[in-house]
Amino acid sequence: MTTELCFLLNDQEVRLSAVRASDTLLGYLREERRLTGTKEGCAEGDCGACTVLVGRLGRDGLIYEPVNACIRFLASLHGQHVVTIEYLKAPDGGLHPVQQAMVDHHASQCGFCTPGIVMSLYGLWMTQPDASDAQIEQALQGNLCRCTGYAPIIRAAQAVGREGGQSDDLLQGERDRVTRFLRDMQGRRIELNRDGQRAIIPADTDDLAEILAQTPDARLVAGATDVGLWVTKQMRNISPAVFIGHLMKEISETETEIRLGAGVTYSEAAPVISSHFPAAREYWNRIGGWQVRNMGTIGANIANGSPIGDTPPLLIALGARLILRHGMTRREIALHDFFIDYGKQDLRTGEFVEQIVIPTCPQARIAAYKISKRRDSDISAVAAGFYVDVENGRIANARIAFGGMAATPKRASHAEAALTGQPFSADSFAAAADALADDFQPLTDWRASAEYRLTVAANLFRRFWLEQSGTDQPVRLPLAMEERA
Repeated sequence: MTTELCFLLNDQEVRLSAVRASDTLLGYLREERRLTGTKEGCAEGDCGACTVLVGRLGRDGLIYEPVNACIRFLASLHGQHVVTIEYLKAPDGGLHPVQQAMVDHHASQCGFCTPGIVMSLYGLWMTQPDASDAQIEQALQGNLCRCTGYAPIIRAAQAVGREGGQSDDLLQGERDRVTRFLRDMQGRRIELNRDGQRAIIPADTDDLAEILAQTPDARLVAGATDVGLWVTKQMRNISPAVFIGHLMKEISETETEIRLGAGVTYSEAAPVISSHFPAAREYWNRIGGWQVRNMGTIGANIANGSPIGDTPPLLIALGARLILRHGMTRREIALHDFFIDYGKQDLRTGEFVEQIVIPTCPQARIAAYKISKRRDSDISAVAAGFYVDVENGRIANARIAFGGMAATPKRASHAEAALTGQPFSADSFAAAADALADDFQPLTDWRASAEYRLTVAANLFRRFWLEQSGTDQPVRLPLAMEERA
């Protein structure tokens, strides 16, 4: 065990022992280091003005990802590399190619959001140098700009992608040194304290289990895409906090199931989800913005128990199960049984979500839908997962789950019963849509009225039928437009 937090900031080693659980990366950069190119806009991971790159050791070596510094806690950065806008430069010391492209294509006006946009495009430029228009727009999901209308920003991204030059980039030349430093920082428990606020970084998952046995009231913090707002918006004290975003990253696949460690982020899981459930790819890519998907973890999205969490409806429909751990003891439950009531989950004191198990179900008809006021980087008003197994023209099994319709993510049991055993037909799905009123009495809030939620949820049954029946009726945007969305 050590009491020193160690990470790289641009080209410098940082070693800190006095760190609060609630200290954010953005606050440290601006107030302690005077690196003010990283801006504070929304303070909730929505606008992207605070975007920085964080390098970490992943399954395939060192990777750099754009993240929101405003809700990224300082204590979560042990053994990682933070890169800010001040670090960027060309090999000759001038503007970095991404920055120069932004100038050349008039992609900045007021300039407030520009550093965050540059950092997102820098992350894209390094990982997908030949990015398509759709990939560029996806990379910018988490960056809001009120001035330019995005067209010149996209032109800048297209131009710098064509020019290349990644092999000469400063970060490429530093990869070996950075990798050695990050590896040296692995495998030890870190305990930090400042002003009575404790932050603990476990050495590994076994160490996490031991910590929770000793400190069962500790707050687990993974990606902090929700807990970060507890601090920045609600000024809550989260101490003692145990930071676990670096743990439980395992992914395994067999012919019958996928196993995801609870610490797998949305971005890390995306290739697996797309491969096994291509119908869910668009849905998955609408979870937050790129920065949020790089931080948020599937296990925390489930454990948080929010009725509007994006992953539970789809995973419940797929028949997912959870592996829950306390010390060295594990138990397995169906995901739909995990959610008991609003704010209450089947999670015992000192227990944590360790793994999510998803059956592959290759023959089933699957869909996932997200309804929100803004298409990208927005919270769901209604989310839905559909699993329908058809045999000889009849529906042998149906699992339909919704978020935003009740106090917890919940299966539509009456709608499922209306489908099971019935012909795979428009009439069957219409009957299921009518049965929804027996499953849910949704609330009205600022995202949607109860009437709207019930109406749109019913319409998703009709949409599912139209998409699965091979009808010529247009139920989606034309493909070219959809790929750009």
